[in-house]
Amino acid sequence: MITIKNAKEIELMREAGKVVATLYDYIEEIIKPGMTTYELDQLAEAKMRELGATPAEKGYDIGVKGVPPYPASLCVSINDEVIHGVPSKHKIIKEGDIVSVDTVALKNGFNGDAARTFVVGKVSKEAQRLIDVTTQAFFEGLKYCRAGFRVGDISHAVGQYVESQGYSVVREFQGHGIGRDMHEDPGIPNYGKAGRGARLEPGMTICVEPMVIQGKPDILELDDGWTIITEDGSLAAHYENTILITKDEPEILTMTKKDKQKYKVK
Repeated sequence: MITIKNAKEIELMREAGKVVATLYDYIEEIIKPGMTTYELDQLAEAKMRELGATPAEKGYDIGVKGVPPYPASLCVSINDEVIHGVPSKHKIIKEGDIVSVDTVALKNGFNGDAARTFVVGKVSKEAQRLIDVTTQAFFEGLKYCRAGFRVGDISHAVGQYVESQGYSVVREFQGHGIGRDMHEDPGIPNYGKAGRGARLEPGMTICVEPMVIQGKPDILELDDGWTIITEDGSLAAHYENTILITKDEPEILTMTKKDKQKYKVK
């Protein structure tokens, strides 16, 4: 069921979103070669709690036998890891890596969710282009995050743009509604036909999150039950924000200072 948030709930969503945005500005400052993904996770969790929120991903249980609850506050996915990379003391971030981070902050009963792909030191032109296309795919979808459009309009815009740039979208995972629960209706795939799916209404809060692969769209799941990698070993990138549907322009609730400046978003 799709939930429509009232004015008070929207304000609480804004607070949760602000935590996530602040956290990503912090990660941008501290991520560096030589640190482990576990260290990054520990620093981020401390920062999130300092901001008055708790990590909603930590302890998240998908209810599949043999798959333990998620053990960390961040998903940290490096290079050919698409999503859900589990932080580890043995996984070291290196110069030239691209690192996708996905996190959800729970504050006052509401969730804020976003993802970013960070560059570590100097990366290849190909890697930077992948990140740029992934980010732009989000903004292509954002054009249709307005009352009256349908979910399929967002999906179509994202997928069409990514494929026009020679890349692939992940089809097995998708964006989603968000609010009191981390994942709510509607599901928002990164591909599809325009004019299909639920119609957007003011008060809806959704996450649009292109997951883009440099090569073929095929993916594999590692034995930890969480980490998803590209089958062909090609790079992957991820970009996501929590969005409020209004009567007018969509409002991005998780926009970082850096991205506000770069993409001229309020």
